[in-house]
Amino acid sequence: MFDRRLLTHFDWFFLLLILFVSTIGILNLYSATFSWKTYGQPVYIKQIFWLCMGIGLALSLCVFDYRKLRRLGWPLYFFTLGLLGWVLLFGKTSMGATRWIDLGFFNLQPSEVMKVALILALACYFNERSYPLGCSLRNLLIPFLLLLIPFGLVIKQPDLGTGLLILFIGSTILLFVRIRFKTLLFLSACGALAPIFGWFFLKDYQKARIYSFIDPERDPLGAGYHIIQSKIAVGSGGFWGKGFMHGTQSQLSFLPERHTDFAFSVFAEEWGFAGCVALLLIYLLIVGWGLFIAYRASDRFGKLLAVGVVCMFFWHVVVNLGMVIGLLPVVGVPLPLFSYGGTSMITTMIGVGLLLNVSMRRFMF
Repeated sequence: MFDRRLLTHFDWFFLLLILFVSTIGILNLYSATFSWKTYGQPVYIKQIFWLCMGIGLALSLCVFDYRKLRRLGWPLYFFTLGLLGWVLLFGKTSMGATRWIDLGFFNLQPSEVMKVALILALACYFNERSYPLGCSLRNLLIPFLLLLIPFGLVIKQPDLGTGLLILFIGSTILLFVRIRFKTLLFLSACGALAPIFGWFFLKDYQKARIYSFIDPERDPLGAGYHIIQSKIAVGSGGFWGKGFMHGTQSQLSFLPERHTDFAFSVFAEEWGFAGCVALLLIYLLIVGWGLFIAYRASDRFGKLLAVGVVCMFFWHVVVNLGMVIGLLPVVGVPLPLFSYGGTSMITTMIGVGLLLNVSMRRFMF
């Protein structure tokens, strides 16, 4: 039975932050796609639909005690692994990548769901174990398997961006649990050498993206086109921006993927440096408030769950922003609550629901 006293501890401030960023994102999508000739529902209308569905899902998650998820963490993890295997065998292929399961009305991307499933699995695993001196390599064997199996399946699709995010999320949770200093040095050395060996396993288009990251002018009309146009859009915004729906790069269709991966470039051109700083401060506030929720959590499982969700949100923002301004290679990572995408929005709102759940139950009745 739902305890009504929990409503007095509902985190309205955090939910309002999420809705505020989502609203800005929808307005940005409206501007980015205004010149499109569409025969179905416009992109921003679809985004409103996914946002409403996500809010409903997040609020529904608040009804159930998050501690009950300890029994669902492992089944969800292995079920999502099965979905990743299904994608490789029978998934929908688009633009050379097989990442989706066609459900008729909706294309499900299991790699997005795996981020939440991995957070739950690692939270369940470390909730039952304690390492006062930190984790050794032997202690990390099973967590590494939990991390590397989905990473390998996602890379096989191929989807380097989501695969790297899975690694970042899992690694940050491991750092939170604590790793022994010598073990951390060894893993850092392995991480430094990994890109050298990993280069030989990359697809040709992935190598081209890295080449274009190092030297975008190498292929300005091919692999380097996205990042060149994105940097032009961001830079042309100046301090105050060109105004809502007055960005030339987006309105004249120079900027590709402006409703998904490069949605922030549209915003930067229209609202300038001042608008970008304001938006980044809101994102920083969301991340900081999420860590505050983790700090106040009443049990270890809640702390791990909250930290994992904050890591997921944080790395999405860092990788996307680094990508659109040329600090990181273009790897196809959406900006949470801002870029268009049904699975991405639902996954993010599930994370929001988990954070609200942990925050509501920080006191024991």
